[in-house]
Amino acid sequence: MEYTPFSLILDVGWISGLMIIGNIMRRKIPFFQTLLIPSSITAGIIGMILGPKVLGLIGWSDHLSTYTTVLIAIVFASMPYSMKFDRGVRTGMKTMWAYSTAMFVGQWGLFILLGLFLFQPVWGTDEWFGMMLPVGFVGGFGTAAAVGTALESSGAEAAMSLGFTSATVGTFAAIVGGIIFTTWGIKKGKTAAMPAQLPWDLRSGYIDKLSDRPSIGKASTNPSAIEPLALHTGIILLTVAVAYSINQWLGSMFPTVQIPLFAMSFVVGIVGMGIMRLLKKPEYLDRDTVNSVSGAATDYLIAFGIASIAPAAIADYWVPLVVLFVLGTIYCCFFFFWVAPRFFGEKWLERAIFGWGWATAAVATGIALLKIVDPKLKSGALNEYGVAYIGFAPFEIGMTIIAPIAVLAGFTMGLGWASLIVAIVIFGLAWGLKWLPERGHVRGEGKPQ
Repeated sequence: MEYTPFSLILDVGWISGLMIIGNIMRRKIPFFQTLLIPSSITAGIIGMILGPKVLGLIGWSDHLSTYTTVLIAIVFASMPYSMKFDRGVRTGMKTMWAYSTAMFVGQWGLFILLGLFLFQPVWGTDEWFGMMLPVGFVGGFGTAAAVGTALESSGAEAAMSLGFTSATVGTFAAIVGGIIFTTWGIKKGKTAAMPAQLPWDLRSGYIDKLSDRPSIGKASTNPSAIEPLALHTGIILLTVAVAYSINQWLGSMFPTVQIPLFAMSFVVGIVGMGIMRLLKKPEYLDRDTVNSVSGAATDYLIAFGIASIAPAAIADYWVPLVVLFVLGTIYCCFFFFWVAPRFFGEKWLERAIFGWGWATAAVATGIALLKIVDPKLKSGALNEYGVAYIGFAPFEIGMTIIAPIAVLAGFTMGLGWASLIVAIVIFGLAWGLKWLPERGHVRGEGKPQ
């Protein structure tokens, strides 16, 4: 069937309707409330089942994977306009930075090498297969879209499906494991405060009281000139368009050069933010509004990404995938039960719960789990991560950009060893500079005082 603008309307309309259904299911069905399942994941799973690759009840166009390419570019283009470039990092955040960065880089390095030395020899998988664990777990749906898109452009047809499968499994592992760990922590008296039940709006996903509904942003322009949402969306889309044009020009000048669109969008976004600062208009865009546009793009990215999963591609990898996910869960459990107590001492559980959430799914999942054991966020875990993220962000963004380029350049093994060495160095740095608590994980630690 010929692809037209109306094909786009149908695709977006179908996935929007499924997200509404997912939101209603979250509000009405206790199972979805217990697992805090995002509406975008529900929509994607339903869309995959009803799509042409399974039941054939929804006639998706052949461009679902293209949508994820554009949407992840929008997310990365938004980052420079919403990031706070604070210079100061308080000394108390060193431990959180070391823990987060070592967890992140270590997961990438270890599983890239496992893909080369275990999965490729035993199951004959591609050299990038091990990368799919961190792509989906510590990376999440955005990284799955970014890396999957870049790898598919080089002929790795299953990369996108495997990446989104990994992210979906990681999300469920985060929630199910998080609930088990929080229940265990509460029963063992390892939480600083006995938590209350999660608020209804978090469990149901809907804010009933009008007075409790927060603003999603502030207007930076008068609507008589231009609607503020149109301005913010327009600048982000212009950033992506400029990035795409630069990529097209580079492709014509250097046919062998391939730079992912999301990576170029991020660079162009930094230039755009720099221009605003030169013009002394750093607040021309409202950060909250930019985050809202980026968040909407992320929801559609997740839904379209899961809906585009090819079950046949996953079936070809199901045995190594199961092994991969089991090893990935063990890795995260190791950090939860062994590393976190030694890094954080008395209040290790709150930080470990938060770390578990983002290491297997996303920061938002980590926050939701943290609120179970620390409903008023008195532990300081979230504040520590927020400040430490200034030093962690280059690793997170950089790895997403570098990983597919390393595969395309034949440097996969080098990236794996370099990442693992960096993780070991960070561990040694934290220990050598005495960032860790002296007592470590001792009996009775973490009990209410």
